[in-house]
Amino acid sequence: MHRRWRTHPRKLPKQERAKATVEAILAATAHILVREGFDAASTNRIADEAGVSVGSLYQYFPSKEAIVSALLERHVHRMLGVIQIGLEGWMSLPPRAAAREVVRAMIDAHAVDPELHRVFMEETPRVGRLEGAAELERKFLELAEAYLQRHRDRIRPRNLEIAAFLVVQTVEALTHAAVLYRREKLRSEEFLDEATELVARYLRVGRG
Repeated sequence: MHRRWRTHPRKLPKQERAKATVEAILAATAHILVREGFDAASTNRIADEAGVSVGSLYQYFPSKEAIVSALLERHVHRMLGVIQIGLEGWMSLPPRAAAREVVRAMIDAHAVDPELHRVFMEETPRVGRLEGAAELERKFLELAEAYLQRHRDRIRPRNLEIAAFLVVQTVEALTHAAVLYRREKLRSEEFLDEATELVARYLRVGRG
């Protein structure tokens, strides 16, 4: 039987001093996760790194898993923000240009603190999948399907739900792999070109 961790914060900070305390805790946790990994991030260690007492930490978080969950949720929302900014105005673009913007947006999102993202990819199963991570995928799928619906006369697939799923999962898999194994590819125009070509050929769109 898997152990169930308490991953919800005990209370949300309202005053500026409390917000600063929570921010220090999250920053300390991120630093420890990147530098030493999940196992090293005990609540005592996090409190010491943050410069707060363990008692203060427990006022806001019941466990280190709750801190990691909060940190992951914030990271996911930052990624979603990057994707939303990157895809502004993309609905009116022709399919090949739109495919390029989708790939670029996902690359940019995964370039948000890639070291921390790598730790989340390896350690998150210990604390469970957050709604925030599912929200990112849901939003991206909705955007992809809406675009394909609008341009369905210019692409090959007829089942747009499946097509959106395949495009999203393909781009996510490529960018996840880049974060894990070839981080320099996140800033490579050639990687962007080839990933765009992969999506465009699946959709069977021309050069226009």
